[in-house]
Amino acid sequence: MGAVPGRALAWHTRFPPDVNASEDFLATAHGGPVTHLFRQRPRVTDKQALRAELRRRRAEHDASISPGLRALLFHRPPGAVLDLVPEGAVIGVYHPIPGEAPPLGYARWFAEAGHRVALPWFGRRGDAMRFRQWDNPFDESNLVADPYGAMQLPADAGEVDIDVAFVPVLGFTAEGHRLGQGGGHYDRLLASRPDIVPIGLAWDCQLVDALPLEDHDRPLRGVITPTRFYGPFDAN
Repeated sequence: MGAVPGRALAWHTRFPPDVNASEDFLATAHGGPVTHLFRQRPRVTDKQALRAELRRRRAEHDASISPGLRALLFHRPPGAVLDLVPEGAVIGVYHPIPGEAPPLGYARWFAEAGHRVALPWFGRRGDAMRFRQWDNPFDESNLVADPYGAMQLPADAGEVDIDVAFVPVLGFTAEGHRLGQGGGHYDRLLASRPDIVPIGLAWDCQLVDALPLEDHDRPLRGVITPTRFYGPFDAN
């Protein structure tokens, strides 16, 4: 490996990775796999084209992670994130589709810490997103495909109201703005439940300088990557 550029060294000196966030990661490579050291400007402003570019970038990065390194990522939430989680909170996670940053290690950590954990649930396409309690996040054998191709609990699992939502991210800014897949499920959830604490999970390569925002877009309280925690941001 060649010499580290001075700019890269200065960037990491000013913005060190969160210690708690990196304790599960290898001691090299600044705590985890990083595709891009600096923010990537969106190449386009049209949301559809931007999503296509971010999906390509995410898939390329995901394919570069070795199985051994992947097994070390996203096991314990950073300390700054735990400060945002109320005592006894019901934790909503998602079951990742290929390429998404995986929250299942967090689901297991919160379950062992005594929190109830829940997964999104859809009866059919177009339905409002609901959450059902996942009694044992260590066991995925009872999960079934949802109408969008992700995995969810069966319909007889108990429905719950969540207090914290770990949210999938397609693109994000350092200020906590998020671009999702385009279905609007989390936008509608957070509009109907402004008390929910939304926290994004992403790869470092998904960071962009700016996103096209709309009036209904609600910033996240924070975003976790393998190397940093962005936030916490004020609730809006």
